[in-house]
Amino acid sequence: MAEMPRFLRASTEIALVSPEDVMKRLCAHFAEHGSAQVEGRCARIDTGFGVTDLEACERCLKVFAEGKDDTSLAYVKLAIAEHILRLAAAEHPRIIWRGDGAAGSALPYFREMRVARVADIGPHMRRLTLSGDDLGRFASGGLHVRLLIPRDPDAKPVWPVTGEDGRPSWPSDDARPDVRIYTIRRIDVERGEVDIDFVMHGGSDMPGACFADRARPGDCVGMTGPGGGSIGDADWYLLAGDETALPAIARILEELPAGKQATVRVEVADARDEQPLLSSATLDVKWLHRGAAEPGTSRLLENAVRAIDWPDSQVRIFAWAGCEYRSFRAIRTYLRRERDLSRDEHLVVAYWRRGSSGDDARKENGD
Repeated sequence: MAEMPRFLRASTEIALVSPEDVMKRLCAHFAEHGSAQVEGRCARIDTGFGVTDLEACERCLKVFAEGKDDTSLAYVKLAIAEHILRLAAAEHPRIIWRGDGAAGSALPYFREMRVARVADIGPHMRRLTLSGDDLGRFASGGLHVRLLIPRDPDAKPVWPVTGEDGRPSWPSDDARPDVRIYTIRRIDVERGEVDIDFVMHGGSDMPGACFADRARPGDCVGMTGPGGGSIGDADWYLLAGDETALPAIARILEELPAGKQATVRVEVADARDEQPLLSSATLDVKWLHRGAAEPGTSRLLENAVRAIDWPDSQVRIFAWAGCEYRSFRAIRTYLRRERDLSRDEHLVVAYWRRGSSGDDARKENGD
Protein backbone atom coordinates (compact mmCIF):
# COMPACT_ATOMS: atom_id res chain seq x y z
CA MET A 1 0.00 0.00 0.00
CA ALA A 2 1.36 3.44 -0.95
CA GLU A 3 2.37 5.65 1.93
CA MET A 4 -0.10 8.46 2.57
CA PRO A 5 1.40 11.95 2.15
CA ARG A 6 2.19 13.75 5.40
CA PHE A 7 0.60 17.16 5.63
CA LEU A 8 2.26 19.87 7.69
CA ARG A 9 0.14 21.59 10.33
CA ALA A 10 0.24 24.61 12.63
CA SER A 11 -2.24 26.26 14.96
CA THR A 12 -2.74 29.45 16.94
CA GLU A 13 -5.27 31.01 19.32
CA ILE A 14 -5.77 34.74 18.83
CA ALA A 15 -7.37 36.87 21.53
CA LEU A 16 -10.02 39.11 19.95
CA VAL A 17 -12.97 41.19 21.15
CA SER A 18 -15.30 39.87 18.41
CA PRO A 19 -13.72 36.69 17.02
CA GLU A 20 -16.83 35.61 15.09
CA ASP A 21 -17.03 38.95 13.30
CA VAL A 22 -13.34 38.79 12.33
CA MET A 23 -13.80 35.20 11.14
CA LYS A 24 -16.73 36.12 8.90
CA ARG A 25 -14.94 39.11 7.40
CA LEU A 26 -11.86 36.97 6.84
CA CYS A 27 -13.97 34.42 4.97
CA ALA A 28 -15.65 37.15 2.92
CA HIS A 29 -12.23 38.27 1.71
CA PHE A 30 -10.98 34.80 0.81
CA ALA A 31 -14.26 33.93 -0.91
CA GLU A 32 -13.15 36.30 -3.69
CA HIS A 33 -9.90 34.40 -4.24
CA GLY A 34 -10.70 30.80 -3.33
CA SER A 35 -13.19 28.85 -1.27
CA ALA A 36 -14.58 29.94 2.10
CA GLN A 37 -17.46 28.34 3.99
CA VAL A 38 -19.00 29.44 7.29
CA GLU A 39 -21.15 27.16 9.46
CA GLY A 40 -22.20 28.80 12.69
CA ARG A 41 -19.10 29.66 14.71
CA CYS A 42 -16.81 27.53 12.53
CA ALA A 43 -15.38 28.10 9.07
CA ARG A 44 -13.04 26.58 6.50
CA ILE A 45 -10.89 28.44 3.97
CA ASP A 46 -9.12 26.80 1.02
CA THR A 47 -6.55 29.13 -0.53
CA GLY A 48 -5.24 26.65 -3.08
CA PHE A 49 -2.01 26.32 -1.09
CA GLY A 50 -3.72 24.65 1.85
CA VAL A 51 -6.71 24.57 4.17
CA THR A 52 -7.48 26.61 7.27
CA ASP A 53 -10.13 25.66 9.83
CA LEU A 54 -11.38 28.35 12.21
CA GLU A 55 -13.44 28.28 15.40
CA ALA A 56 -14.76 31.44 17.03
CA CYS A 57 -14.81 31.07 20.79
CA GLU A 58 -15.92 33.57 23.46
CA ARG A 59 -12.86 35.81 23.29
CA CYS A 60 -10.48 34.09 20.90
CA LEU A 61 -10.26 32.75 17.39
CA LYS A 62 -8.76 29.27 17.06
CA VAL A 63 -6.97 28.71 13.76
CA PHE A 64 -5.72 25.39 12.37
CA ALA A 65 -3.62 25.60 9.18
CA GLU A 66 -2.55 22.74 6.92
CA GLY A 67 -0.31 22.53 3.85
CA LYS A 68 1.13 19.75 1.72
CA ASP A 69 4.71 21.02 2.11
CA ASP A 70 6.68 23.64 4.04
CA THR A 71 6.14 26.35 1.43
CA SER A 72 2.39 25.75 1.15
CA LEU A 73 1.98 25.85 4.93
CA ALA A 74 4.09 29.01 5.14
CA TYR A 75 1.87 30.72 2.54
CA VAL A 76 -1.29 29.72 4.43
CA LYS A 77 0.06 31.04 7.74
CA LEU A 78 1.28 34.23 6.10
CA ALA A 79 -2.02 34.97 4.33
CA ILE A 80 -4.17 34.28 7.39
CA ALA A 81 -1.96 36.34 9.71
CA GLU A 82 -1.74 39.33 7.37
CA HIS A 83 -5.48 39.59 6.94
CA ILE A 84 -6.37 39.06 10.61
CA LEU A 85 -3.86 41.74 11.58
CA ARG A 86 -5.47 44.09 9.08
CA LEU A 87 -9.07 43.27 10.00
CA ALA A 88 -8.41 43.67 13.73
CA ALA A 89 -5.75 46.36 13.47
CA ALA A 90 -7.19 48.45 16.31
CA GLU A 91 -6.72 45.52 18.73
CA HIS A 92 -3.09 44.82 17.77
CA PRO A 93 -3.66 41.06 18.11
CA ARG A 94 -0.67 38.84 18.80
CA ILE A 95 -0.34 35.75 16.64
CA ILE A 96 2.00 32.94 17.66
CA TRP A 97 1.94 29.81 15.50
CA ARG A 98 2.76 26.43 17.02
CA GLY A 99 3.59 23.29 15.09
CA ASP A 100 5.44 22.98 11.80
CA GLY A 101 7.41 25.92 10.44
CA ALA A 102 9.22 27.26 13.50
CA ALA A 103 9.91 30.95 14.07
CA GLY A 104 13.46 31.92 13.17
CA SER A 105 13.80 29.33 10.40
CA ALA A 106 14.62 30.25 6.81
CA LEU A 107 11.65 31.22 4.64
CA PRO A 108 10.92 28.07 2.59
CA TYR A 109 9.86 30.17 -0.40
CA PHE A 110 13.12 32.18 -0.42
CA ARG A 111 16.13 31.64 -2.69
CA GLU A 112 19.41 33.54 -2.82
CA MET A 113 20.21 34.27 -6.46
CA ARG A 114 23.25 35.53 -8.37
CA VAL A 115 23.38 37.56 -11.55
CA ALA A 116 24.63 35.31 -14.36
CA ARG A 117 24.12 37.50 -17.42
CA VAL A 118 22.99 41.01 -18.35
CA ALA A 119 21.47 41.99 -21.72
CA ASP A 120 19.59 45.01 -23.06
CA ILE A 121 16.51 43.95 -25.04
CA GLY A 122 15.32 47.43 -25.94
CA PRO A 123 16.01 51.09 -25.23
CA HIS A 124 14.08 50.94 -21.95
CA MET A 125 14.32 47.30 -20.87
CA ARG A 126 17.17 45.22 -19.48
CA ARG A 127 17.16 41.48 -18.87
CA LEU A 128 19.00 39.90 -15.95
CA THR A 129 19.52 36.15 -15.92
CA LEU A 130 19.66 35.02 -12.29
CA SER A 131 21.01 31.66 -11.16
CA GLY A 132 20.14 29.70 -8.02
CA ASP A 133 19.40 26.29 -6.59
CA ASP A 134 16.20 24.25 -6.27
CA LEU A 135 13.97 26.42 -8.47
CA GLY A 136 11.37 23.79 -9.33
CA ARG A 137 8.59 25.37 -7.32
CA PHE A 138 8.98 28.67 -9.21
CA ALA A 139 7.90 27.02 -12.47
CA SER A 140 4.23 26.99 -11.40
CA GLY A 141 1.88 28.68 -8.95
CA GLY A 142 2.07 32.19 -10.40
CA LEU A 143 4.05 34.38 -12.76
CA HIS A 144 5.49 36.80 -10.24
CA VAL A 145 8.25 36.88 -7.64
CA ARG A 146 9.47 39.40 -5.13
CA LEU A 147 13.08 40.45 -5.52
CA LEU A 148 14.89 41.43 -2.33
CA ILE A 149 17.49 43.98 -3.36
CA PRO A 150 20.34 44.73 -0.90
CA ARG A 151 20.71 48.45 -0.30
CA ASP A 152 24.48 48.14 0.08
CA PRO A 153 25.81 45.91 -2.73
CA ASP A 154 29.20 45.68 -1.01
CA ALA A 155 27.88 44.39 2.34
CA LYS A 156 26.92 40.81 3.17
CA PRO A 157 23.14 40.61 2.70
CA VAL A 158 20.87 39.88 5.67
CA TRP A 159 17.70 38.06 4.64
CA PRO A 160 14.37 37.77 6.47
CA VAL A 161 13.44 34.67 8.47
CA THR A 162 10.11 33.21 9.59
CA GLY A 163 8.47 35.32 12.30
CA GLU A 164 6.36 33.97 15.15
CA ASP A 165 3.21 35.22 13.38
CA GLY A 166 4.15 33.48 10.13
CA ARG A 167 5.13 36.65 8.32
CA PRO A 168 8.72 37.39 7.35
CA SER A 169 10.78 38.86 10.20
CA TRP A 170 12.97 41.51 8.61
CA PRO A 171 16.40 42.78 9.63
CA SER A 172 16.86 46.31 10.95
CA ASP A 173 16.11 49.24 8.67
CA ASP A 174 19.76 49.75 7.70
CA ALA A 175 20.13 46.13 6.59
CA ARG A 176 16.58 45.61 5.26
CA PRO A 177 16.55 45.01 1.50
CA ASP A 178 14.23 46.86 -0.85
CA VAL A 179 11.43 44.66 -2.21
CA ARG A 180 9.88 44.89 -5.66
CA ILE A 181 7.61 42.54 -7.62
CA TYR A 182 8.69 41.25 -11.05
CA THR A 183 7.59 38.65 -13.58
CA ILE A 184 9.63 35.55 -14.30
CA ARG A 185 10.03 35.96 -18.05
CA ARG A 186 11.69 32.56 -18.49
CA ILE A 187 12.63 29.74 -16.14
CA ASP A 188 14.98 26.82 -16.75
CA VAL A 189 14.77 24.56 -13.72
CA GLU A 190 17.49 22.18 -14.91
CA ARG A 191 20.00 24.99 -15.43
CA GLY A 192 18.82 26.79 -12.29
CA GLU A 193 18.10 30.05 -14.13
CA VAL A 194 15.37 32.65 -14.38
CA ASP A 195 15.15 35.70 -16.63
CA ILE A 196 13.77 38.92 -15.15
CA ASP A 197 13.07 41.91 -17.42
CA PHE A 198 13.41 45.37 -15.84
CA VAL A 199 11.83 48.53 -17.22
CA MET A 200 14.60 51.09 -16.87
CA HIS A 201 12.84 53.96 -15.14
CA GLY A 202 14.81 56.98 -14.11
CA GLY A 203 15.14 58.27 -10.55
CA SER A 204 16.87 57.24 -7.35
CA ASP A 205 13.63 55.90 -5.83
CA MET A 206 13.56 53.00 -8.30
CA PRO A 207 15.64 50.30 -6.54
CA GLY A 208 14.82 47.63 -9.13
CA ALA A 209 15.90 49.74 -12.10
CA CYS A 210 18.96 50.97 -10.18
CA PHE A 211 19.94 47.37 -9.39
CA ALA A 212 19.52 46.34 -13.02
CA ASP A 213 21.50 49.38 -14.17
CA ARG A 214 24.54 48.53 -12.04
CA ALA A 215 24.18 44.72 -12.13
CA ARG A 216 27.26 42.67 -12.91
CA PRO A 217 27.71 38.87 -12.98
CA GLY A 218 28.04 37.57 -9.43
CA ASP A 219 25.89 40.26 -7.81
CA CYS A 220 23.51 38.90 -5.15
CA VAL A 221 19.73 39.32 -4.88
CA GLY A 222 17.02 37.49 -2.93
CA MET A 223 13.88 36.00 -4.47
CA THR A 224 10.59 34.85 -2.91
CA GLY A 225 7.50 33.41 -4.52
CA PRO A 226 5.95 32.59 -6.82
CA GLY A 227 2.53 34.24 -6.68
CA GLY A 228 0.26 36.67 -8.43
CA GLY A 229 -2.38 34.35 -9.83
CA SER A 230 -2.63 32.75 -13.23
CA ILE A 231 -4.85 32.86 -16.30
CA GLY A 232 -7.96 30.75 -16.55
CA ASP A 233 -8.72 28.08 -19.13
CA ALA A 234 -10.43 29.65 -22.13
CA ASP A 235 -10.69 29.62 -25.91
CA TRP A 236 -10.26 33.39 -26.42
CA TYR A 237 -7.98 35.63 -24.39
CA LEU A 238 -7.61 39.36 -23.98
CA LEU A 239 -4.11 40.38 -22.84
CA ALA A 240 -3.56 44.09 -22.23
CA GLY A 241 -0.85 46.10 -20.51
CA ASP A 242 1.90 48.67 -20.67
CA GLU A 243 5.61 47.89 -20.84
CA THR A 244 5.69 46.73 -17.22
CA ALA A 245 3.29 43.92 -18.18
CA LEU A 246 5.12 43.02 -21.38
CA PRO A 247 7.20 40.21 -19.77
CA ALA A 248 4.03 38.59 -18.39
CA ILE A 249 2.14 38.96 -21.65
CA ALA A 250 5.04 37.45 -23.63
CA ARG A 251 5.32 34.50 -21.24
CA ILE A 252 1.56 33.84 -21.25
CA LEU A 253 1.50 33.87 -25.04
CA GLU A 254 4.40 31.43 -25.28
CA GLU A 255 2.51 29.00 -23.07
CA LEU A 256 -0.79 29.15 -24.98
CA PRO A 257 -1.34 26.06 -27.18
CA ALA A 258 -2.48 25.94 -30.79
CA GLY A 259 -6.21 26.36 -31.25
CA LYS A 260 -6.48 29.28 -28.82
CA GLN A 261 -7.01 32.90 -29.84
CA ALA A 262 -5.44 35.92 -28.13
CA THR A 263 -6.20 39.59 -28.64
CA VAL A 264 -3.21 41.59 -27.40
CA ARG A 265 -2.94 45.33 -26.75
CA VAL A 266 0.33 46.75 -25.42
CA GLU A 267 1.13 50.39 -24.67
CA VAL A 268 4.78 51.49 -25.12
CA ALA A 269 6.57 54.75 -25.83
CA ASP A 270 7.23 54.06 -29.54
CA ALA A 271 8.10 51.35 -32.05
CA ARG A 272 11.59 50.89 -30.58
CA ASP A 273 10.03 49.32 -27.46
CA GLU A 274 8.07 46.70 -29.38
CA GLN A 275 9.20 43.09 -28.95
CA PRO A 276 8.52 39.90 -30.91
CA LEU A 277 5.57 38.05 -29.38
CA LEU A 278 5.68 34.32 -30.10
CA SER A 279 2.82 31.88 -29.60
CA SER A 280 1.22 28.74 -31.00
CA ALA A 281 -2.11 30.53 -30.55
CA THR A 282 -3.71 32.74 -33.21
CA LEU A 283 -2.78 36.34 -32.38
CA ASP A 284 -4.32 39.77 -32.95
CA VAL A 285 -1.62 42.17 -31.74
CA LYS A 286 -1.71 45.97 -31.70
CA TRP A 287 0.99 48.20 -30.24
CA LEU A 288 -0.15 51.51 -28.76
CA HIS A 289 2.41 54.33 -28.98
CA ARG A 290 1.98 57.12 -26.41
CA GLY A 291 4.79 59.22 -27.91
CA ALA A 292 5.88 62.13 -25.73
CA ALA A 293 3.22 61.51 -23.07
CA GLU A 294 4.53 60.47 -19.67
CA PRO A 295 3.95 56.80 -18.73
CA GLY A 296 0.70 56.39 -16.82
CA THR A 297 -0.91 59.58 -18.16
CA SER A 298 -2.60 58.39 -21.36
CA ARG A 299 -5.89 56.56 -21.83
CA LEU A 300 -4.63 54.58 -24.81
CA LEU A 301 -4.85 51.22 -23.11
CA GLU A 302 -8.31 51.53 -21.60
CA ASN A 303 -9.67 52.97 -24.87
CA ALA A 304 -8.12 50.08 -26.81
CA VAL A 305 -9.75 47.56 -24.47
CA ARG A 306 -13.14 49.22 -24.97
CA ALA A 307 -12.71 49.10 -28.76
CA ILE A 308 -12.12 45.33 -28.92
CA ASP A 309 -14.62 43.12 -30.75
CA TRP A 310 -15.56 40.39 -28.29
CA PRO A 311 -16.49 36.85 -29.34
CA ASP A 312 -20.03 35.58 -28.97
CA SER A 313 -21.36 34.27 -25.68
CA GLN A 314 -20.69 30.60 -26.52
CA VAL A 315 -16.91 31.14 -26.53
CA ARG A 316 -15.05 30.73 -23.26
CA ILE A 317 -13.14 33.95 -22.57
CA PHE A 318 -10.52 35.20 -20.14
CA ALA A 319 -9.31 38.79 -19.86
CA TRP A 320 -5.97 39.70 -18.29
CA ALA A 321 -4.50 43.18 -17.84
CA GLY A 322 -1.54 44.70 -16.00
CA CYS A 323 -0.82 48.43 -16.00
CA GLU A 324 -0.66 51.69 -14.03
CA TYR A 325 -3.18 52.08 -11.21
CA ARG A 326 -5.54 54.53 -12.95
CA SER A 327 -5.84 52.37 -16.05
CA PHE A 328 -6.18 49.27 -13.83
CA ARG A 329 -9.22 50.78 -12.11
CA ALA A 330 -10.83 51.83 -15.38
CA ILE A 331 -10.25 48.50 -17.14
CA ARG A 332 -11.37 46.41 -14.18
CA THR A 333 -14.54 48.46 -13.81
CA TYR A 334 -15.29 48.10 -17.52
CA LEU A 335 -14.77 44.32 -17.50
CA ARG A 336 -16.90 43.79 -14.41
CA ARG A 337 -19.73 46.27 -14.88
CA GLU A 338 -20.06 46.68 -18.64
CA ARG A 339 -18.78 43.33 -19.91
CA ASP A 340 -20.22 41.53 -16.85
CA LEU A 341 -17.26 39.18 -16.53
CA SER A 342 -17.25 36.89 -13.52
CA ARG A 343 -14.23 36.75 -11.21
CA ASP A 344 -13.01 33.53 -12.83
CA GLU A 345 -13.13 35.17 -16.28
CA HIS A 346 -10.69 38.02 -15.64
CA LEU A 347 -7.65 39.15 -13.69
CA VAL A 348 -6.63 42.81 -13.69
CA VAL A 349 -3.68 44.04 -11.62
CA ALA A 350 -1.96 47.36 -10.90
CA TYR A 351 1.72 46.87 -11.68
CA TRP A 352 2.63 50.38 -10.62
CA ARG A 353 1.18 53.74 -9.58
CA ARG A 354 2.35 57.23 -10.45
CA GLY A 355 3.72 58.91 -7.34
CA SER A 356 3.94 55.67 -5.35
CA SER A 357 6.51 52.91 -4.99
CA GLY A 358 6.62 49.19 -4.21
CA ASP A 359 3.47 47.55 -2.88
CA ASP A 360 1.80 50.97 -2.47
CA ALA A 361 0.84 50.60 -6.14
CA ARG A 362 -1.56 47.82 -5.18
CA LYS A 363 -3.25 49.49 -2.22
CA GLU A 364 -6.78 50.63 -2.93
CA ASN A 365 -8.48 53.40 -1.01
CA GLY A 366 -11.73 52.04 0.32
CA ASP A 367 -11.75 48.94 -1.90
